[in-house]
Amino acid sequence: MFPDLAGRRALVTGGTRGIGRAVVLGLARAGATVVAGHQRQTEEAESLRRELKDTGGDHLLVQADVADPGQITELVEATGTHLGGLDIVVNNVGTISHIPYAQLPLDEWTQVLTTNLTATHLVTQGALSLLGDSGSVINIGSGSGVVGLPLRAHYTAAKTGLIGLTRSLSKELGVRGIRVNLVSPGVIETHHAEGIDPAVKAAYTNRIPLGRIGTAEEVAAVVLFLASDVSSYVNGATFAVDGGI
Repeated sequence: MFPDLAGRRALVTGGTRGIGRAVVLGLARAGATVVAGHQRQTEEAESLRRELKDTGGDHLLVQADVADPGQITELVEATGTHLGGLDIVVNNVGTISHIPYAQLPLDEWTQVLTTNLTATHLVTQGALSLLGDSGSVINIGSGSGVVGLPLRAHYTAAKTGLIGLTRSLSKELGVRGIRVNLVSPGVIETHHAEGIDPAVKAAYTNRIPLGRIGTAEEVAAVVLFLASDVSSYVNGATFAVDGGI
């Protein structure tokens, strides 16, 4: 069953590239009206705007740096003005860097935790008044939040934090009819994967039982499931989209 999201209103952060872009387009093509947050005006943002226009909906792109709480407030306010309310929130925005823990500077730790974890908290908290007494919040985590990875202690800490945040909010907000779930991608073909050394990429592929790296669209399909009524009794769950690695 393909989710029918006609009439639903959605906010997606980090919506112009990779998984976020696939989620935005998937939601729009399923009938939702989407506000996509993005950090910079780029050709990727312009091309997404053109693709969204082809879906026929009244979609909107809003430039906002989620590392700045003030800009998160502006993003949520713009969403409320444009949509009048929300049914779906997808916290996708994130950043990553690879630094040995012994040399990890505080500002890098703070930046990664702010973008990957604190922004999810602030966007979700800000969206509560727009969600009302129902809705679906989907957080995009990472397999590294479960297994841990060297050189990424800060990133792993943030993604592990999303697991706890998701589980706590699912219990606290569930009484309001708001479901909160986590999607945990493995190795996915996105701009983040483009910089991976071919040998490392091959090593990852060899560990994946399905024998290949996943696509952003495959992650987006799980997000659409969680955004729809098909998953109406799914709450506080973590969905690994990693080919079995």
